[in-house]
Amino acid sequence: MSSSDRSQAVDVKTYEVRTYGCQMNVHDSERLSGLLEDAGYVRAPEDANGDADVVVFNTCAVRENADNKLYGNLGHLAPMKTKRPGMQIAVGGCLAQKDRDTIVKRAPWVDVVFGTHNIGKLPVLLERARVQEEAQVEIAESLEAFPSTLPTRRESAYAAWVSISVGCNNTCTFCIVPALRGKEKDRRPGDILAEVEALVAEGVSEITLLGQNVNAYGSDIGDREAFSKLLRACGAIEGLERVRFTSPHPRDFTDDVIAAMAETPNVMPQLHMPLQSGSDTVLKAMRRSYRQERYLGIIEKVRAAIPHAAITTDIIVGFPGETEEDFEQTLHVVREARFAQAFTFQYSKRPGTPAATMENQIPKEVVQARYERLVALQEEISWDENKKQIGRTVDLMVAEGEGRKDGATHRLSGRAPDNRLVHFTKPEQEVRPGDVVTVEITYAAPHHLLAEGAVLNVRRTRAGDAWEKRNAAEATKAAGVMLGLPKVGVPEPLPAAAGGCAID
Repeated sequence: MSSSDRSQAVDVKTYEVRTYGCQMNVHDSERLSGLLEDAGYVRAPEDANGDADVVVFNTCAVRENADNKLYGNLGHLAPMKTKRPGMQIAVGGCLAQKDRDTIVKRAPWVDVVFGTHNIGKLPVLLERARVQEEAQVEIAESLEAFPSTLPTRRESAYAAWVSISVGCNNTCTFCIVPALRGKEKDRRPGDILAEVEALVAEGVSEITLLGQNVNAYGSDIGDREAFSKLLRACGAIEGLERVRFTSPHPRDFTDDVIAAMAETPNVMPQLHMPLQSGSDTVLKAMRRSYRQERYLGIIEKVRAAIPHAAITTDIIVGFPGETEEDFEQTLHVVREARFAQAFTFQYSKRPGTPAATMENQIPKEVVQARYERLVALQEEISWDENKKQIGRTVDLMVAEGEGRKDGATHRLSGRAPDNRLVHFTKPEQEVRPGDVVTVEITYAAPHHLLAEGAVLNVRRTRAGDAWEKRNAAEATKAAGVMLGLPKVGVPEPLPAAAGGCAID
């Protein structure tokens, strides 16, 4: 590298975005990264650990002790900021929307606080804080612009989130999201499909439609069948191989959606539908607008229409007032539904939610014991359901970063159409993330499958080409600014965070 190149490299400003919470926050962080890169910043190496010119915390308010964790992380950065002139720290997301001025009072070294409705203002607020040399706190009360109109630094070249709505109209007593994200606001179908088509043109072959209550899509635009129409429209986009969505609500899960899933070839045979509790009494206390019979009825209809569908869920154990009989009803639903996987959470108080002040809070030891019983039952069911996959031949979309032991085992990893994680023997020919391989399942564990034989077929794809092109560009960019290569990963196919916003 020449001396002029080194000088240019030194002048480049770096950024780091730390994300907490649900898929919506993960997607928002892609927007924040895009905004910063559009403003001339370059992503810091993965191991930067705060050693960057701008560090952004995209926070979650529904996690237990979320504020303590935030201030602990901010405290860690305080001495680093003292040693690094010009460094800036920004806090956004749901906790910022909720706490506002409190953040700067408790951590006066923070430069910018912004909310969930105005993430597009981040570069402007950073510059204003730099010029005025004082903290900038700007919280919008309603959405200023739909996030998808902002530049994006997508985390994957071959799979992408596509947000179809923001906000939520439900009033679940354990959730603070509606107060922080606002009422549901839907994008126009044409805008969504235009974004999907643009992504496919760039090489993306899998999309995940995203919303706090994704299948309520249409309520804001007055069309109760808008979501099923959107799924079918995605089926008509040439080059789009896989369509997923998360997270739906049982209240809005209608027969036209099931029909669209079954009849649209690129809509994957997978459904993540939160249960939360199997007890009608607890569901009523949670303000969940369905009951056990309704939930199991949906499962039955989905299985009748899509026999090989893998169904996953979220369950909360120990909600205030939950009796042993209530808990047994949850176990009953788990046995009947036979989920491929369940994300199980021990209830804990979330400040600002009605449930936090309810009577009959369950003792921690009781919650723990019930939780362990639920996990043991679900592990058994998950393993049994995975064993049924042995002998099946499946097409996997090759993934990156999902097989932590792949290097040691000389394997690669991919996702089956039903979203099960499969580790497979590395073939002799080159296989790239985004490519598709055909394998036979030979072994099952509760949370993954193995294909230990030879790969039956490798199909190089435009998505693999896109990954290869992006990797080469990132390597060139990194060499120019003396930064490590950013990790390219696929969006989490299931809820990204325990207890996050998406547990609808």
